Amino acid sequence: MKVSVVIPAFNEEKLLGACLDSARAAFSAQPQAPDYELIVCDNNSADGTAALAAAKGVKVVFEPLNRISAARNSGAAPATGDWLLFIDADSRLSAATLAAALNLMRSGSCAGGGALISFHPEPPAWGRALTGLWNAISRGFGLAAGSFLFCRRDAFTAVGGFSPLLYAGEELALSLALKRWGLARALSFAIITTAPHESSGRKFRIYTLTELALQVLKFALRPFGSVRKASSLGIFYDGRR
Repeated sequence: MKVSVVIPAFNEEKLLGACLDSARAAFSAQPQAPDYELIVCDNNSADGTAALAAAKGVKVVFEPLNRISAARNSGAAPATGDWLLFIDADSRLSAATLAAALNLMRSGSCAGGGALISFHPEPPAWGRALTGLWNAISRGFGLAAGSFLFCRRDAFTAVGGFSPLLYAGEELALSLALKRWGLARALSFAIITTAPHESSGRKFRIYTLTELALQVLKFALRPFGSVRKASSLGIFYDGRR
């Protein structure tokens, strides 16, 4: 078995190095580590993201369109693994989360999955409440967060990858597509609950509760329209880091 770790990155020079180091450490800590590769998709960064990734000795591809679904798909295009693991450039992969994912991959009963998430540094009380709400949704409905999603390569290809039309929510659409693909083949879509994936809590510092609440309201009022326009998704595309 071979795992391709795909990391989309837009202006992530400050945090990408720690992400890559964590991924390598997580694989090295496995008693029976599979073959793996790290692929960074530079999503038209204006900083040293691509140079840092190259200096770390990982495969680097370029996607000029600033759209997260496009970056994820371009990162997956040259992958040679039997399994794809998508993580965000500002997150850190732990040995425990990876071990749980590898067990599911090896089980032969899984088409893909995700993990509950935690944030570092820890968000304020309202941020912890939002995190708890998302984790309940993820667990209850079997939906993967974009910061940690894995799937069989043949399943990813069969469902067409991430929707190229979406600026956000692409991980939810792919989760549903993979669940349908797996259901037809008696394969599950699993959410890891024992070892949450650690994502960056910077958005809770950069944006206020009001700004995040307004973003949620926009999505609630126009769920399909808002995810098809970058202008409606300020917290994802306004460039603040």
